[in-house]
Amino acid sequence: MFGTFELLKTEKTARRGVFHTTHGSFQTPAFMPVGTQATVKGVTPKQIDELGAQIILSNTYHLHLRPGEELIERLGGLHKFMGWNGPILTDSGGYQVFSLSGLRKLSDHGVEFQSHLDGSKVLFTPEKVVEIQERLGVDIMMVLDECLGYPSEEDAAKKSLELTLRWAERSQVARTKRERTFAFGIVQGGMYPKLREYCCQELTKMNFEGYAIGGLSVGEPLHLLYEMAAISAAALPVNKIRYLMGVGTPIDLVEAVNVGVDLFDCVIPTRSARFGRLYTLDGHLNIRNAQFREDPRPIAENCGCYACSHFSRAYISHLVHAKEILGVQLGTIHNLFFYQELMRKIREAIASEQFSAFRQEFRSRYLLNSEEESADIRSFEPRDES
Repeated sequence: MFGTFELLKTEKTARRGVFHTTHGSFQTPAFMPVGTQATVKGVTPKQIDELGAQIILSNTYHLHLRPGEELIERLGGLHKFMGWNGPILTDSGGYQVFSLSGLRKLSDHGVEFQSHLDGSKVLFTPEKVVEIQERLGVDIMMVLDECLGYPSEEDAAKKSLELTLRWAERSQVARTKRERTFAFGIVQGGMYPKLREYCCQELTKMNFEGYAIGGLSVGEPLHLLYEMAAISAAALPVNKIRYLMGVGTPIDLVEAVNVGVDLFDCVIPTRSARFGRLYTLDGHLNIRNAQFREDPRPIAENCGCYACSHFSRAYISHLVHAKEILGVQLGTIHNLFFYQELMRKIREAIASEQFSAFRQEFRSRYLLNSEEESADIRSFEPRDES
């Protein structure tokens, strides 16, 4: 049945499942490449599919500004417009409430943005955001929410989550295409456990098809990110998919799966590739460094991606230093493949009840050479949700 999450296997709180949409089902845990403006930077939709991605993410705010939902709808919807036949999830613009704080005004009615393109005023209400995403024809839409930065006082976090809950209720009422565009409510509450649990309880009453954990990766230390993700996941329904928004590094994904998260997105694999950072099971490397200029090895041994199968570190280093676009493309292909392979291995480990062992082995190997990522890592054990 479309819009449903099927839980296939658990190992403690790590979950293996599948979510069904009208454009196909995707296996979880899953990572969504980010295609903010209807394109994943540096790769074609065909390549994204070949890399193993099952679902991608785009952004309501950016597509509304350019080229506009009217044009996309007239040309057959977002899937046809961008040439991607699989599931698409769109963010609501809630993150822009945080990232464009200097260009917006917030009220109970909605958010008024000053366009970063031409300075024109754009009003986003919960109802307008639902309308835009339904016209885009996406499979999963996020409702409008307020995302606070870190740190935030408890009173401000409470006021913000109450606004988010009111907007969530209005979003549910505004929906007109429930049979093919599914909606996720978004958990807020800052870094305050009781506020997050309260938000989860209230959103659950609204019976969304899935739930997102928002308001994280906004400047807080990693141990707080993991703690709030664990608290939020434990307070959400077992039979609904859980999506951790905007997170993160490979170790973030493994740790969040450990506390019961099913779905992820982040710009890290594509953005990092543009700066020469490439991910491997032994941590990341910066292909710009002089040590790789004569290195005949692939980016990662035993990696099956196109970049590793055909080219050396020395060649990719040359491309990057020569500012050839192929260097960025090959790095992007490798990073996205690495992320999809990591999720595939996680799914297999949960299915065979080997995830705990997989997690420990991955942490030991990956963190050994990733000092800046390991400095604030804490091992949070999830709550029992039986």
